[in-house]
Amino acid sequence: MNTENLFRRVIREIPDYAGFFTVEEMANRTKELAQRSSSVRLVVVGYSRQGIPITAIEIGSGSRTAFLFGTPHPNEPIGAMMLDYLAQRLATDEEFLRWTNMRWILIQCSDPDGVKLNEGWFKGPYTPLNYARNFYRPPHHQQIEWSFPVEYKTLRFSSPLPETQAIMRVIEEEKPAFIYSLHNAGFGGAYYYVSEPCEPLYPLLREAATSQGIPLSLGEPETPYVKALSDAVYIMPSIYEQYDYLAKFTGKDPATIIKGGAGSLDYARRFIPNVFSLVTEVPYFYDARIEDKSETTITRKEAVLESVEIQRQMYKPIASAYERLQSYVSNNSPFAVAIAEYVRRTPSYLEAKEKWAITTKELERPATVAEVFDNRVVTRFYGLLTYGMFLRLCDEALARGSKGAEVMAIRNEVESLLLHHNEILENDLHYEVIPIKRLVAVQLLACLYVVKWLKERG
Repeated sequence: MNTENLFRRVIREIPDYAGFFTVEEMANRTKELAQRSSSVRLVVVGYSRQGIPITAIEIGSGSRTAFLFGTPHPNEPIGAMMLDYLAQRLATDEEFLRWTNMRWILIQCSDPDGVKLNEGWFKGPYTPLNYARNFYRPPHHQQIEWSFPVEYKTLRFSSPLPETQAIMRVIEEEKPAFIYSLHNAGFGGAYYYVSEPCEPLYPLLREAATSQGIPLSLGEPETPYVKALSDAVYIMPSIYEQYDYLAKFTGKDPATIIKGGAGSLDYARRFIPNVFSLVTEVPYFYDARIEDKSETTITRKEAVLESVEIQRQMYKPIASAYERLQSYVSNNSPFAVAIAEYVRRTPSYLEAKEKWAITTKELERPATVAEVFDNRVVTRFYGLLTYGMFLRLCDEALARGSKGAEVMAIRNEVESLLLHHNEILENDLHYEVIPIKRLVAVQLLACLYVVKWLKERG
């Protein structure tokens, strides 16, 4: 079998999706697939906090198991779209399924409650402002990916979410050789996390993105403590590294800062020491500057400190506004929980990042265009998202009949800031919206390259 031709055919036939599927649409498509194909088995592996079934799609009977799960962060639905296509493909393309020699377990939507809170932007328009206005992301301790049990030094976390427990059961019972936690970025370029050095994969992973016209993210890494293996390829960060970083650069007990738990890879290694894990981060929007490695006239340290200052200036109005709004909101509101945790933990993370930048010698070199762009522009984009969640919290309070004039005044202040920062972004950006089909292609190609590599490795 010609693998290159097989890959080309599989990628070419990805549908040209017009929008992201809602939770209901995903569930309906999964049921229809199982009705059409006798090779598909549906297993309910758990329930969300709101009682929505979390369903695993099982296909194939290969010698090893691959476990893929989508929406571990509910604002990241690209992986759910990829799993929709992959399930259809595996169920109808016998040659493709046979080539993989894998038993596939696919959970298209692992956080249905959170995904429902993002559906307002799923059908467009795809702009940073509309994304921010309809955005929801839970705090770390309520994220699927960062609520696995852990004990490390002073850190103890033993309260995994029901959704996380569903993932845990699959890992414990199936012991997959390959775990693909399907995340995506919001703005920037493509980059990858892998569980171990895998040099033959680096150029292939980069090619998966560039072949679809998506630039690589060559600016700042997502976290200061992450280790780069190659351009746009990093070792998967762990809760242990986060803990040690906070201990070093804050002087505080990290257990007082970190409220969540471990990631899926940390947990899987308890049962499968040699498991291979992949994360493919692809964005909805990009600007070509994200891969420009030419030098600028400022140092990387100066660029990082600019990012810290932008984050601090965007944080202060939210902290002040939340203090005034707090008595009008329900503590059970997912937006209130997210904003409260943002207000609580942000100062410590900014303190750590600032001290890291000031004391780390390698940041003395000239910053690249990509690094400056990431620190100045992408930082502001992500700040918009908190402003959007805050407005949704205000709207909730107004709908509950809370003091209308007071809440509306706070809301107007924050909306004015949202529009101000969005105007700065729009004036500075030359962004393109990436078609969903191409985003799906990158995540699927990366998956297929890993499967091929695992087969060859034996």
